[in-house]
Amino acid sequence: MATLVVLVLLLGAASASQGDREPMYRDCVSQCDRTNCTGPRGRDWRERQPFYMSLAGWSCHDDCKYDCMWFIVGLYIREGYKVPQFHGKWPFSRFLFFQEPASAFASFLNGLANFVMLNRYRALVPAASPMYHTCVAFAVVSLNAWFWSTVFHTRDTAVTEKMDYFCASAVILHSIYLCCMRTLGLKHPAFSNAFGVFLILLFACHVAYLTLRGFDYGYNMAANVAFGVVNLCWWLGWCLQNKQRQPYLWKCVLVVLLLQGLALLELLDFPPLLWVFDAHAIWHISTIPLHVLFYSFLVDDSLYLLKISSDVIKLD
Repeated sequence: MATLVVLVLLLGAASASQGDREPMYRDCVSQCDRTNCTGPRGRDWRERQPFYMSLAGWSCHDDCKYDCMWFIVGLYIREGYKVPQFHGKWPFSRFLFFQEPASAFASFLNGLANFVMLNRYRALVPAASPMYHTCVAFAVVSLNAWFWSTVFHTRDTAVTEKMDYFCASAVILHSIYLCCMRTLGLKHPAFSNAFGVFLILLFACHVAYLTLRGFDYGYNMAANVAFGVVNLCWWLGWCLQNKQRQPYLWKCVLVVLLLQGLALLELLDFPPLLWVFDAHAIWHISTIPLHVLFYSFLVDDSLYLLKISSDVIKLD
C-alpha cells in the first residue's frame, strides 16, 4: 500500500529559496566558477575529483554551490538567523556522492523491503491465484519508484527529479488499478481492462503535460493528491465493507491509517538533525515496516481468493 508513501515524494520543491536568493551566495558561486572551474584550474579540479563523484555526475559548479551554501549557512548561524533553504531544500551534509544520505538510504531500504516481500509473496502464493499477476506487477512498479527515489536523493537533477515524481505517480495509479481489480475486476474483467486503459492514458497525459508545458509543481501535487484520495477511499471503503467475512483485512486498514498518520511528519519541517536527518528522511524510515504488513495482507487475500476459486471448481 504505497498510496500515501509516494504522495509525500510528490511535494513540489520551490524553484528558489531564501538561501539561493542571497546576493552573497550568488556572488560566491560566480567567483568560485571563475576561480576553480575554468582554464588550467578547471582541469586541475577534474584531475583531483574522486572517481565516484564524477561517476555520479557531480561537476565543479555543483561543488561551488555546495561550498557556498555552507558559507551562507555559517553566516546565518553566526548572526543568529534561522537556517535558510537552498533551491527548495534544506542544507544537507554530503556523504561521498550522496546528496541526501539519510533519505537515499531510507529509500533504498524501502525498495529492499518491497523486494524481499515480493519474493516472499511469490514463494507463498501459487501463480494460479486470481490476483497473483496483478500483485506482482504492482510490486514491480513500486520497486521502480523506490529505485528512482534513491537515485533522486542521491543526486538531485532535473532528470532524476522528474523520474522520481513520474514513477511515484505510476505507483498511485497502479494501486488504484490493483484495488479496482480486487473489488470489481474479478467479476467484471471487461470493466477492469477498460479502466486499466483509462489509467494508462491518464498517466500518459499527466506526464506529457508536465513535460511539454514545463514542470508545474502545484498541478503535480494537486493531481496526485486527487489520485491518492480516490485510492485511499476505495481501499478503506472496501475493507470496512468486507471485514466480517475476511478478518485479515485489518492489515490493509492499519496500513492505510498508519500511512495517513505518518504522512503528518512532513508538516514538521525543520533543518536536518546533524545536517542529515530531516522530517522527510524520518518519514521514509518510518514507512519501511509497513511494506511487510501490506504484503502480508496481499498474501492472505491471494490465498483466500485461491481457496474460493478452488471451491467453485469443486462444486462445478
